[in-house]
Amino acid sequence: MSRVPVFWKWALTAVIVALAAAVAFWPRGGSENAGPATGPTRTIEPGLRAASGAAPCPAASAAAQPPGPLTDLVLNCLADASPAYPGRLTGRPLVLNLWAYWCQPCRTELPIFQEYADRAGAAVQVLTVHSDPDEAKALALLAALNDDLRAQGHAELHLPGLQDPEARVRAAAQAPTALPITVLVRPDGSIADYVARPLRDADDLAASVAGALGVTV
Repeated sequence: MSRVPVFWKWALTAVIVALAAAVAFWPRGGSENAGPATGPTRTIEPGLRAASGAAPCPAASAAAQPPGPLTDLVLNCLADASPAYPGRLTGRPLVLNLWAYWCQPCRTELPIFQEYADRAGAAVQVLTVHSDPDEAKALALLAALNDDLRAQGHAELHLPGLQDPEARVRAAAQAPTALPITVLVRPDGSIADYVARPLRDADDLAASVAGALGVTV
């Protein structure tokens, strides 16, 4: 039997190595950090945004903003998909409720934030932050919650909300990955604290805000 020349042996080896490298670096269809059931990107119907009850997001302040971890973040508003700037809301404390449509404790917690926001009035800005790529499911959940609240004779949700598909607020605040999370931001844009547990009621939230931000309502 004839022997394969050394040159061709090395050539064959090079081809095998190249194929192995191509397979190793071939793009995968998903990501282990993508989060639960993100689903495909969808076009959002205006009626779904209206049914969610999401209020328009507050405008960014024109005043000079000291550097903070959220200052450079640009997200979209759930009410109308307009750009929103959570780190550029100066002049009063900011409470951020990080949630996702698949998080059952978040569903229970959202009315708590509405009750607290109604109680606090202008003293504190309250924003919800949907920390998952599937915006349509977030809006649908808000609409379903409002249906339930209306049927029970309770106040509906009408908080301004942000869509944060890459969980950038959580990363900037250096908060845990588990949801729900409440991020408490000082008027200068610095992070005062975060609450990485479900809240019991509006009094529980008020106590957390008072301890971290000095605002009693």
